[in-house]
Amino acid sequence: MARTDYVTLLERIRDKLSDDSHKEVARLELPTVDVMWEGQKTFLRNFAEFPKVLRREPDKILQYLAKEFAVPAERLGEKAMFAGKRDPDDFTRLFQIYLHDYVVCPTCQSPDTRVTKENRISFLVCEACGAKSTLKGKYA
Repeated sequence: MARTDYVTLLERIRDKLSDDSHKEVARLELPTVDVMWEGQKTFLRNFAEFPKVLRREPDKILQYLAKEFAVPAERLGEKAMFAGKRDPDDFTRLFQIYLHDYVVCPTCQSPDTRVTKENRISFLVCEACGAKSTLKGKYA
């Protein structure tokens, strides 16, 4: 009889854990990329939404995108301008990589993180589990 209670409790715990993990992933939704082309320039019209959702500095995100595309980039109010024609899928892919590398906690997968700097080394500090991990690169 005790074994049945134990198995029942384990199943309840597993159900609770799986529900929480699905909520966590759905809680951080990246905005849809809104791109416009003008000549040989690409404008990311909703650039300002991304730093708000990711909780990171707009200049760091723009610097990251410019480096990855290997083109000059510039902020124009709510928009960002990039030299050359860029596909919206390229922006989406880069934002997913940025999210994985600079926002999501590697320990608990929570997006509730902040960046701290100690002795010229950047750390990703998770506000959910308290984990502290070093960041590669300088775009956080």
